[in-house]
Amino acid sequence: MEQNELTEVLNRPYSQELLARDITRLAYVAKDGTPRNVPIAFVWNGSTIVMCTTRNAPKLASLRANPTVALTIDTESHPPKILLIRGRVELDDVDGIPDEYLTMNTSYEMTAEQRVEWEKEVRSLYDGMVRIVVTPTWAKLIDFEATLPSAVEELVRGRAERQRA
Repeated sequence: MEQNELTEVLNRPYSQELLARDITRLAYVAKDGTPRNVPIAFVWNGSTIVMCTTRNAPKLASLRANPTVALTIDTESHPPKILLIRGRVELDDVDGIPDEYLTMNTSYEMTAEQRVEWEKEVRSLYDGMVRIVVTPTWAKLIDFEATLPSAVEELVRGRAERQRA
């Protein structure tokens, strides 16, 4: 996908709404060669998607071996809005707690006191984390208004052709 096409998809209003959400599904190839798909918190910084994980997370070995990933960010309401992203991962080992980790966890319903306790617990548990940084190389927005899954688009075209005949 050309960069201008990618930028256009990611800048659409629905894409921006989805990129402001807090959970994505990260798909990658596991160490044993089978697919994995895990929900993980993320933050969009305008050019990359950043997720954070523990330094001992099993997915890190897999991501080092094969840095190609797919992400899905979607809604729970009907009709669903779905943003599909493919990209490459860069892993960044960070001492302490990355700012993105604290930012991506602000949507959880916590009182101010609970937030202080949560952050204190996080800082006492982790001496460092790994930032999983995904640079998008491909994206598709499915909003069921202007865009449909490609298989459904094919069915719509086929129906239109049958109706013309």
